[in-house]
Amino acid sequence: MYSVRTLVTGLSPISNQVQTDAQQIGPTQFVFNLTDVESIHHVVVFLTGVTPFPDGMGGGVYYCYPTPDGPKSQLLGFIANSKPSAIFKLAKVKPEERVQNPFSMDASTGIDQAGAQIGISVEPLDQLAQQTPASQSIPSSLNTFVEYTQKMLENFFNFASSFAITQTQMTPNPSESFVPLSVVQRWYENYQRKMANDPNFWKN
Repeated sequence: MYSVRTLVTGLSPISNQVQTDAQQIGPTQFVFNLTDVESIHHVVVFLTGVTPFPDGMGGGVYYCYPTPDGPKSQLLGFIANSKPSAIFKLAKVKPEERVQNPFSMDASTGIDQAGAQIGISVEPLDQLAQQTPASQSIPSSLNTFVEYTQKMLENFFNFASSFAITQTQMTPNPSESFVPLSVVQRWYENYQRKMANDPNFWKN
């Protein structure tokens, strides 16, 4: 039986630190514990590139959470060698979406009775492809693109701002060109405004 101990996978709740300290709870299942889950809206699950899945296998991604009736879980989607990362929404599960899976058995599985977890189960890809993820679990590519673009803009603006100096601090250098920080800020604000009005404006 294939052991997930040889497979290094990462989990990153958006805006939180990356986790690689998965707990193995079965021959082909392991879990990541989630802290402060109420503040987590999306998680990124990814392969680190250390060891690929065996041919024909992938990783089913499950959201495991406590309920008054015991731990429950829902399928969010899957990752594979051809799809090494994915973003998932941790939407509230609907009763009809609760399905039998490797993380919805009993306390002996290792599912935390009090906290939430992300479970990874190594399964055949053809089997994963036939399963239906919970509705709303996969954010639209447009929302993901907008979020990525906003983060990129913020990173660029913060990077450029870190080099800002006043005119009195400048050292004469005929070979160097200088751009006022106000120009960068104006570009940043204009791009944000265009993105808010039409996320696809850059295609025109």
